[in-house]
Amino acid sequence: MREHEFDVTLAERWGEGLVYLEQGGTVEVDVRLESVHEGILASGEANAEYVGICGRCLIDIAAPLQVEFQELFAYPGDETSDFEVQDDHVDLETLVRDAVILSLPFQPVCQPDCPGLDPVTGERLADSDSTSLSSNLDPRWSALSHLGQDDASASAREPDQNP
Repeated sequence: MREHEFDVTLAERWGEGLVYLEQGGTVEVDVRLESVHEGILASGEANAEYVGICGRCLIDIAAPLQVEFQELFAYPGDETSDFEVQDDHVDLETLVRDAVILSLPFQPVCQPDCPGLDPVTGERLADSDSTSLSSNLDPRWSALSHLGQDDASASAREPDQNP
């Protein structure tokens, strides 16, 4: 068994969605390699920081990413395997890249309760006050706006007749 810790500088960008790992960024890899009957078992952890934009309000975000991985690198033989031992070495790049990319959030948000953008003005709802939103009513609903007010004023004028 051997344990290794190393930092890898990315030669290219990892990820194609709203968030990704930047080219030139660093991935910290902590791996444990164990010899087993079928090959070499690689298990470990990768740490990095992803960047991108919030899926709701479109501001820039950056967050840490921690992902665990485990894969068996089989000795060459009759059966084909996705991961094989080659010249007593294992290539961890594909394994780590796949684990990292699959753990990136599909719909990233800047905060869990991010309200997004105002559909009329396009402003971030987190930055604007809530009073301006209530004044922008859909004109199709304007005929119903007086209903709640009439019921409240009528109940205030007449006391309840039920005993």
